[in-house]
Amino acid sequence: MEIPDLVQQELGDEEIRGGVNLGDEDAACFTPTRTLVYRGEGLLSDEKVASYPHDFERLTVSEGRRKTKFSLIYTSEKLELSVPGSRGDAVLERLLEGKLTVSGGIAPDESLAGVFRFSELTLVVTDRQLLKHIGNVTWDADYEAFSFDDVTGLEFEEGSVATAVVLSFNERPERIKAPSEQAPMVRKTLEEALFAYHEVDSLADLNAKVGADPEKNADESGNGLGLESGIDPLVSNDEEGGDGSEAESASAGTQATTAATTEQGTTAEATTDTQSSDVTSVDTDSVEPDTSADPDIAELEAQVAELTAAVEAQNEQLQKQERTIKQLIKELRQGR
Repeated sequence: MEIPDLVQQELGDEEIRGGVNLGDEDAACFTPTRTLVYRGEGLLSDEKVASYPHDFERLTVSEGRRKTKFSLIYTSEKLELSVPGSRGDAVLERLLEGKLTVSGGIAPDESLAGVFRFSELTLVVTDRQLLKHIGNVTWDADYEAFSFDDVTGLEFEEGSVATAVVLSFNERPERIKAPSEQAPMVRKTLEEALFAYHEVDSLADLNAKVGADPEKNADESGNGLGLESGIDPLVSNDEEGGDGSEAESASAGTQATTAATTEQGTTAEATTDTQSSDVTSVDTDSVEPDTSADPDIAELEAQVAELTAAVEAQNEQLQKQERTIKQLIKELRQGR
């Protein structure tokens, strides 16, 4: 695009970084700090140049049937710029790029990949971050920024009237609904920017590269964890097995205690049978032995009853420890 002489005179020491043809001889020229709009000579007016600094406080956009009007609100004034509707998106992208550069929202060497407006939502995709603004104005200082360094997943959920873009940052999903007619371009822009930034070639490769490692997160979350009731810190976060797991130790302890109880019970039964065989019948009819009269048997029964009660109490304690371990494993996997 040829730069009109009047624009060259207005530039001073600045350079033009981009331009948009507004039809006929009209053009919008963009420098790092302002937008210069050139209007060619007409039947009712002379040629002129209007300047729109990029340090505006707010930006609103009004779309008509043939024209798109931009309102730039500054601290002490309001400027308006009308362009053909077909040039509105290109001008909006350049205006936001200028605003973000001047305000420090993007780096001087950072470039915009795309700008999208959905009702009261405006998205700006750069080559290294996603910027999101929600509100009845198209842009002001109340926006959020999400670095591509923090991306941990990207998904698309297609619907009949809209597509949900689920872009996760540090495992926290940001859901964006894009109308079906704009969704393909949103997807293309996001994928191209993220693929280039993370040096991958497909969505599957991206998610594989940036996806969080649950075992690593669990290990990091477990550092310095103190456990009560004499339970040692976990060595493995595998609930179903693993060398040195507390769940296995608790289960083994239960089995050993149960085996000891069984052995004691068997001994008691054998001793009881021996004592019973020494009882002599008083007549030809069989008589049940009276074990209560034998102090040795009574003492043995008391010992077995005491041991059984102790084992049951120990089993209950081990079960509580197992439940505690399982709960800890669950919370560690959730990153608490």
